[in-house]
Amino acid sequence: MRVGILAAGVGQRLNDRTLPPKILLPFGGETLLSRHIAILRRCGVDRVDLVVGYQAEEIGAELARIGAEDMVTTRRNPDFLDGSIVSFWTLREAFAAGESVVFMDGDVLYDQRLMARLLDSAHANCFLMDRAIEEGEDPVKLCMCDDELVDFHKRPQLAHDWWGEWIGFCRFDPAIARKVWTAADRHISAGRREAIYEDAIRDVLLAEPSGTFGIEDITGLPWVEIDFPDDLKKAKREVFPSLLDLPSDHDLPRVAGDAAR
Repeated sequence: MRVGILAAGVGQRLNDRTLPPKILLPFGGETLLSRHIAILRRCGVDRVDLVVGYQAEEIGAELARIGAEDMVTTRRNPDFLDGSIVSFWTLREAFAAGESVVFMDGDVLYDQRLMARLLDSAHANCFLMDRAIEEGEDPVKLCMCDDELVDFHKRPQLAHDWWGEWIGFCRFDPAIARKVWTAADRHISAGRREAIYEDAIRDVLLAEPSGTFGIEDITGLPWVEIDFPDDLKKAKREVFPSLLDLPSDHDLPRVAGDAAR
């Protein structure tokens, strides 16, 4: 099992250039990155591919600080100002390695039970869904019809009965992981470097037989993707106080300037 994490972006929608890269935002004395690593270690993961770009050196310093350099391989995306599909494509080695892959956005503050739910799922290809939906175009929608996943996008095009919000975490078996990367490669080869990476996942979802992909409902568990200033406020005031403590057997060093206090 390999884990691929995207952490290359500038985070410009936060509209505050004094902030570090989003994966280095601190909560409760730990950065998002150190929280990810502690949770993944507890779940038995020992190989992580981390896509970096903006302030890559600072992220590398954090990996050294928390002692995760033996676990994490950084994949540099020099074109991090392009669309997110370019960072996604940078994970090609992980997606083509013939192993199951967990993919996650690096800017999510989440309860460790979410990751356990994904790794323990009976679905070999699985998305985490929250049915407490946020209306609008920004949420990525998992669209359901007769309990089958039929579309996946911010602006879905196929008929569906209802939808839940994707939280940015999913798992693919080796065959589907390779197909997803191949779909991303097609977008890159066609010059569609401004595309969102969800386009590649959707291509495969629509091409595969019904039932290939499943969902795990995590409604009620705390999480937030930090894209906008209001998301950061929610992370500090609502989500972080609701989280289970990090695994106690990983005593990671605390960080200064804690944004959550």
